[in-house]
Amino acid sequence: MRDTIAIQKSPSSQELHSDRSVDGIQETRFNLADHIHFFQTFIRKPSSVGALSPSSPALAKAMIRGLALQSADTVVEMGPGTGSFTGPILKRIGRHTTFIALELDESHARRLSHRFPKLSVYNDSAENVKGYLAVHRKEKANCIISGLPWASLAPAVQTRIMDSIIEALVPDGVFTTFAYVHARWLPRARQYRRRLENLFCRVEISPVVWKNLPPAFVYRCSRPKVI
Repeated sequence: MRDTIAIQKSPSSQELHSDRSVDGIQETRFNLADHIHFFQTFIRKPSSVGALSPSSPALAKAMIRGLALQSADTVVEMGPGTGSFTGPILKRIGRHTTFIALELDESHARRLSHRFPKLSVYNDSAENVKGYLAVHRKEKANCIISGLPWASLAPAVQTRIMDSIIEALVPDGVFTTFAYVHARWLPRARQYRRRLENLFCRVEISPVVWKNLPPAFVYRCSRPKVI
């Protein structure tokens, strides 16, 4: 495992005051600094980011809708970036839930540590998730929420990460990720959907989230198959 940035688990009071509530869920207001930082990271490492701007609050809602985060023992976020999903997840998890975030980009990881000073963040690849679960004395996670740019990842990297996800989920666990509508029918995107269908007993696709740039949809995958 790489060097880690270990932090704590819930947003600061300043972070809470900067949010607003829509439809019963806290959503972070537009943050120009996040967009600038995200764009700069895209310029430096386009293959590791896969988008020009952070995901929207609407996509964050779609990603965690229906997940039993309040009662989950362990939740993992992969590729949190600037924290578009992280804030809503933190507000939904239970008091005793273990929440782990894995972020490969060091600048994103450090920014997350300042934004969410009580979150457990590790600057490492998502494929090493089992090792970090062990750090927290956990064998598996109930939910894994991914912001990784799957279409930008090489097939071998996709395979290693997806195998790690299957190994890290409890038998009735749920994995959620998203894809962009404009790329849905590209060969690599279609291959990824087939991969999900081969790895999970059930794969659901959400309605299109138009309030995201670009528009996206969510894959909700449950009951991982044994590999």
